Amino acid sequence: SSPSPGDTSVLAGLYGPAEVKGSKELPDRAALEVLLRPKVGLPGVIEHSREQLLRQTCEAVVLGTLHPRTAITLVLQVLSDAGSLLACCLNAACMGLLDAGLPLSSLFCGVTCALDPNGAIVLDPTTRQEQEARAVLTFAIDSAERKVLMATTKGSCSVEEMQQCLAAAQRAADTIFQFYRDSVRRRYSKS
Repeated sequence: SSPSPGDTSVLAGLYGPAEVKGSKELPDRAALEVLLRPKVGLPGVIEHSREQLLRQTCEAVVLGTLHPRTAITLVLQVLSDAGSLLACCLNAACMGLLDAGLPLSSLFCGVTCALDPNGAIVLDPTTRQEQEARAVLTFAIDSAERKVLMATTKGSCSVEEMQQCLAAAQRAADTIFQFYRDSVRRRYSKS
């Protein structure tokens, strides 16, 4: 199974840790920057708000104290968007950090849930399912304790519905973490 909905794909590139001077320098840890590039055009309000969510999530697991006064830049390029884009960005970000060999306290993954008009939970919704949904929730879930590192909600849902979506997302996360482990194993067995 694929860690993202069939037709959504995001390419991750990681630069650093590089020396940094001036206002971006943090004396006790690495400064992390996340840049989200849309498929076409320039980044707008939506991209910038997602960059913040992605940065917060990455900062929660990157052991940046090992590289103080440096900068790490993660660039996420959207190749195609057929729904559940933020979740796909989260997965690409984690794979990018992992690939770069940065020290991480745990892995994380993104899962998007939509509540359809009947209140049923749809995992990895397509763009159309998102548009028709009463609410769309995206969670970033860590691999150590399955806890939520970041959550964002669009639309309206009850606390109970949110808890049901979270439980479904935590179950889906297990599949994604297994995918990570398998792909890392494949990569190292080739070399």
